[in-house]
Amino acid sequence: MIGHGMPLTLYPAIDLKGGQVVRLQRGEMAQATVYADDPGEQARRFGATGFRWVHVVDLDGAFAGRPANAAAVEAILAAVPGLPVQLGGGIRSMAVLEAWLAAGVTRVILGSAAVKDPDFARAACRAHPGRVALGIDARGGMVATEGWAETSGVNALDLARRFEDAGAAAIIYTDIDRDGMLGGVNLEATLALARAVAVPVIASGGVASIDDLAALASVARDGIEGVIIGRALYDGRIDPARALALTAG
Repeated sequence: MIGHGMPLTLYPAIDLKGGQVVRLQRGEMAQATVYADDPGEQARRFGATGFRWVHVVDLDGAFAGRPANAAAVEAILAAVPGLPVQLGGGIRSMAVLEAWLAAGVTRVILGSAAVKDPDFARAACRAHPGRVALGIDARGGMVATEGWAETSGVNALDLARRFEDAGAAAIIYTDIDRDGMLGGVNLEATLALARAVAVPVIASGGVASIDDLAALASVARDGIEGVIIGRALYDGRIDPARALALTAG
């Protein structure tokens, strides 16, 4: 299971709601489980464990369309100055995007903006090469926006192809129906997307066990750069040391 030879970047997730670290089920804000009150301390723990990135989402911001957990994000940045942070949720303008980059965020994620304001998303990729990722969150293959509250008429693969030449650092592909449900990653859809475009893909949603990581690592050469792990890490279903060893390549 381990001799795949291709490294996979692990992105432990810190989802923020009301300043707390939470996990949702299928993106439902009413289904939030609180895991920690101190986002900075949580990020510090991830760094101490050996993770090389932290994935942060401002959930309230995704719904509001503007940053809503700025203090918590700033606490994370202050807690782990040497650890790259990628941030999504509520980034809908160049001013907000550039303010976060200036504050120390390594990579910003544009989700709803890619669907609703493609010109801005393209301009952002152009202005900040390697520092903008596109978040494609799909429900039944169709892209969802506004913190997943709305489902668009845009197909996930079509959106990825549309942005293939934009210069995005990565595409984060989330299967909403699996997110937070511990039902296993949607390998088929993730792989189809990774094979369809030249942009590296980060898998997200449903990662439940070390077997999910092994499955993704085995096809990493097809364009899967990394995987976001949330609930399985907080619930202790995935041992961080084992996960890091397995995906080191």
